[in-house]
Amino acid sequence: MARITYRSQDGTETVVDVRPPDSVMRGAKLNNIAGIVAQCGGSAQCGTCHVFVDEANTLPLPPMHEVEDDVLYGTADPRRGTSRLSCQLTVSEDMDGLVVHLPKAQL
Repeated sequence: MARITYRSQDGTETVVDVRPPDSVMRGAKLNNIAGIVAQCGGSAQCGTCHVFVDEANTLPLPPMHEVEDDVLYGTADPRRGTSRLSCQLTVSEDMDGLVVHLPKAQL
């Protein structure tokens, strides 16, 4: 298991245990975390699972693939240097303690 913290725009933090190899998006959906829409169900097509990885993160993350990189340019909340699609962040035990910030809007 990996503990993932989801931080909303109002500062509310929700910490959940996510079972590898689920994604950060699936962890949010299974735990009813508001702010992750995931319209495409995790196929990196819609950008509605956009998150900002905490800037202080030093945990290993899966590499960003070209499709994810392209989709991030069309998200509702503008892309930042720490932007990722949470559906593409496959959880491993090495990601225990990951903090992601939810954007203002997904649609």
